[in-house]
Amino acid sequence: MKKVMEVTERIKTLDEFAKHVDYSLLNTLTPDPQSTSDGSDHDPRQVFSGHYVPVTPTPLTAPTYIAHSETLFAELGLDNELAATEAFTRLFSGDMSDVPASMQPFGWATGYALSIYGTEYTEQCPFRTGNGYGDGRAISIVEAVLNGKRWEMQLKGAGRTPYCRGADGRAVLRSSVREFLVQEHMHALGIPTSRSLSLFMSESDTVDRPWYREGSHSYEPEVMVENITAISTRVAPSFLRVGQIELFARRARCNEHSEALNELKAIVKHLIEREYSSEIDTNTPFEEQLVTLAELFRNRLTRLVSGWVRVGYCQGNFNSDNCAAGGFTLDYGPFGFCEFFEADYQPWTGGGRHFSFLNQPIAAQKNFDMFCRSLMPLLEGKSEHLSKLNDINDGFSGVMEQAMESMWAEKLGLTHYDHDLLIKLLQLMLRTGVDYSMFFRELSSVPKNMASLTKSFYYPPKEDAMKEWEAWLQTWRERIEKDAEAQGDKANAIAATAKNMRKANPKFTWREWLIVPAYKAAEKGDFSQIHALQKTLTAPYDEQSEEIENKYYQLRPLEFFSAGGVAHYSCSS
Repeated sequence: MKKVMEVTERIKTLDEFAKHVDYSLLNTLTPDPQSTSDGSDHDPRQVFSGHYVPVTPTPLTAPTYIAHSETLFAELGLDNELAATEAFTRLFSGDMSDVPASMQPFGWATGYALSIYGTEYTEQCPFRTGNGYGDGRAISIVEAVLNGKRWEMQLKGAGRTPYCRGADGRAVLRSSVREFLVQEHMHALGIPTSRSLSLFMSESDTVDRPWYREGSHSYEPEVMVENITAISTRVAPSFLRVGQIELFARRARCNEHSEALNELKAIVKHLIEREYSSEIDTNTPFEEQLVTLAELFRNRLTRLVSGWVRVGYCQGNFNSDNCAAGGFTLDYGPFGFCEFFEADYQPWTGGGRHFSFLNQPIAAQKNFDMFCRSLMPLLEGKSEHLSKLNDINDGFSGVMEQAMESMWAEKLGLTHYDHDLLIKLLQLMLRTGVDYSMFFRELSSVPKNMASLTKSFYYPPKEDAMKEWEAWLQTWRERIEKDAEAQGDKANAIAATAKNMRKANPKFTWREWLIVPAYKAAEKGDFSQIHALQKTLTAPYDEQSEEIENKYYQLRPLEFFSAGGVAHYSCSS
């Protein structure tokens, strides 16, 4: 990949932006031989080979700017003025017809395999071959080096691709607002994630989706609802997924075409270059690079998922195609944040227990196993390296357990993990009905009694349970004080513990019942609530104003506990 100049001054025009474009994926990997050269490829079809399909986005009609991420703009070296330009609006609402000459006038979509909890499926695609799975409404349009870092920019909801499987390729405003807000929230929480660049809606384009009636408590959607369409732009170092590597591995194992093994090798080499080049020496033998890649990805994935649990995040649908091979959070569809604590919390009606909140470490292990199995065709005849890869795979559960234990110790302010203390706490939280994030934030003040902690209880515990709470708190305080005494200055050590706990336990987190009014207001042209949420959710660990606290730091109202589209929702976005 060629090096592109770093940004020295803030970029204010699309022409200036175009100087930093560098298409490593298009220049390195292979297009589908049956694809068109101009990206006019919007009907569902099988894609048998190649790493990508050139596709032109379908622009929104009369696009309206809603928001952009000032934080990400600053990181990329973009001036906020750029978001207000006509050229920026055209491009990031899907119109590539008038981009600067140095930019390609089309984007690209990629295929992937479907693997659910460690089992690969092919017959669910329209062709019953697995050759129809891929980016059905996500189209990458830019790859650029900005401020010395490579980024890929992808439109979500930009129309049909060959992988659309008969759908319309659009995203509704509801899901677009959610993804736009949550990506920057997760970044502010310190969780590796794709990022949000911009959000546009159409003034006239609509699509029908199944959803809930107003005030419904149905589990599944009941009616077809007309929805405004939108395009959000998500940004990441790459959008390479475990499912992509899995697709090319399947083709190599089955020898589906003469270039299958070479295509697998090429995309894995590209993954290393895009996501691991600072950690893997590409001058070493390729089989050694593969072993190192597996170990590095294991470390990233275990840290990622333990981070999810730390902040109460549930992916909802952690298939291999939703598992970024770079080890960050990707594809915010049926996600949610645990409020009322349940070990098997699952916001998505189609998700099941296997993708529930505290089962995410096991789901991650299933994806990692598919990743390792996908590297195996490249190690055929290399028994020593294959053995190392298997050992790394077998060691996932141990590394995951260590990451989880370290995370729980951090949340509880302990220098060492205490299994019995944690298990007793989780049991009490389940019995009592506790708000997950509020409880740990209140605990971060290192209270001497239960007075502040009961703020996080949805209903008062019975007398016997309250005694158990008080006993647990006393035991925990003794551990905190013992750790503090070991550091010398007890008072300052406890204060430092409280400070560190507040860094691990956010105060302001995602609460769906506060997001719903924001996207409903946006449907009527009022974006003020989205902007207010942007501000609050990108400072999740800070103490904010009393007004903000009274609005956002609250228990979920009882009327929302079983509300369709709030407590649970389908993936109709």
